[in-house]
Amino acid sequence: MIRLIATITLSRALQHRQAGSTITVDLSKTYQTIDGFGTSQAFQRAVQMSKLPEAEQRHALDLLFSTTKGAGLSILRNGIGSSPDMSSDHMVSIAPKSPGSPSKDLIFAWDGSDNKQLWVSQEAQHTYGVQTIYADAWSAPGYMKTNGNDANGGSLCGVSGATCSSGDWKQAYANYLVRYIQYYKEANVTITHVGFLNEPELTTSYASMRSNAQQAADFIKVLYPTLQKANLSSVGINCCDAEGWQSQAGMLGTLKSVDDMLSVITAHSYTSSPSSPMNTKHKTWQTEAGDLQGAWTSAWYKSGGAGEGWTWANNVYTALVNANASAYLYWVGVQAGNTNSHMVHISNGKVEASKRLWALGQWSLFVRPGAVRVGTSGSASGVKTAAFRNVDGSVAVVFLNSGGSAAKVGVKLASGGGGGGGGGGDKAKAWYTDNTHEAAELDASVADGVASANIPSRAMATIVLYPAGSASSASKASRPV
Repeated sequence: MIRLIATITLSRALQHRQAGSTITVDLSKTYQTIDGFGTSQAFQRAVQMSKLPEAEQRHALDLLFSTTKGAGLSILRNGIGSSPDMSSDHMVSIAPKSPGSPSKDLIFAWDGSDNKQLWVSQEAQHTYGVQTIYADAWSAPGYMKTNGNDANGGSLCGVSGATCSSGDWKQAYANYLVRYIQYYKEANVTITHVGFLNEPELTTSYASMRSNAQQAADFIKVLYPTLQKANLSSVGINCCDAEGWQSQAGMLGTLKSVDDMLSVITAHSYTSSPSSPMNTKHKTWQTEAGDLQGAWTSAWYKSGGAGEGWTWANNVYTALVNANASAYLYWVGVQAGNTNSHMVHISNGKVEASKRLWALGQWSLFVRPGAVRVGTSGSASGVKTAAFRNVDGSVAVVFLNSGGSAAKVGVKLASGGGGGGGGGGDKAKAWYTDNTHEAAELDASVADGVASANIPSRAMATIVLYPAGSASSASKASRPV
């Protein structure tokens, strides 16, 4: 059920409830724009979802994408298939059979399902309003590669240092990716970003393709004009989903030759996590992270383990505040299996949400796409703070209290900082997540321009300010409990 809390307006009689530690938000000091938070249903995880009873399918989708019943995730990352079939959890190719040479037209075989990712994408975009869909290929089809296999590494034929007797397949691969985007467009789903690599420094027994930065640049020089020619100039090219943040940073020097063709720099968190900004003019996204080895847990906080929600709330904080990331994606949304690689667990035809989901949700529900990170000053002991101005004018101030007791905090807007004068406006609301709550309402008051709340121990909380003139309304704001 959804409960609304009463808005408490300015009153000097409430000054005794103000926090001792006040955070001042400076709207004139701006950092990166946030594109969102998300996940993936690649490698047939969407197929697993589709086999659930209808009510549980809806429950799973709500948990991922609903802003009133779930985490309100705003980015979906799809896997572009390259495998000849759907054995195991392989993602089937849209052109599984070789045409014989790169000069011949590809033989497309679209099944209208795309490993059920099309269904998830349609739901995300049209039922829940998700605007960002990132389609990423782990590999080109095997017949386009030096090893003749979509798995076990190998490189794209025709890039620097990768010659094949069959010829240069760069243009064919670009055509392949464009046709994938077009199939989705024909199904009324808009793909906003496309990638052609995944962890290019890694060879795996499943779909994988090796590439260095120069080889990536070689292909981008072909993909970019191919998108333009197909009237898909609105689709951004992402690169290169390296296995770690530092690995991706190391590719940037060589990628400068195609800087004007790129949209977003993308990286994972397996070999190194986002800890400092990359040296690029482009937005940076953390596009895959997860606790791949830990046994399934739904806990928020026990001991600071790798799979706990509190850990992931802090991981996102570091990526956004220390590394200026514009997006953060957990590896898998919904699947079966007894690991923490996913956020929502399938068992016996039912789904169960972990606190990892609610860690992302506590960010995604209140820091919406288009929000800009803004400056803060002041601090409370043991409490991390970050602030964001949303497109509707509301200001979301995030707190992570690592202390052993509740922390009393206050928030106000700096005078002359673009918020219509000092203070926090006349309205505010708050929500929090901890061991026993998921984006639940938290008592907040506003007195003398300062919004105040008590942040429980080991909790993540968000105080949302509604300055006078903002398009949003505190009286209408609600979130799941």
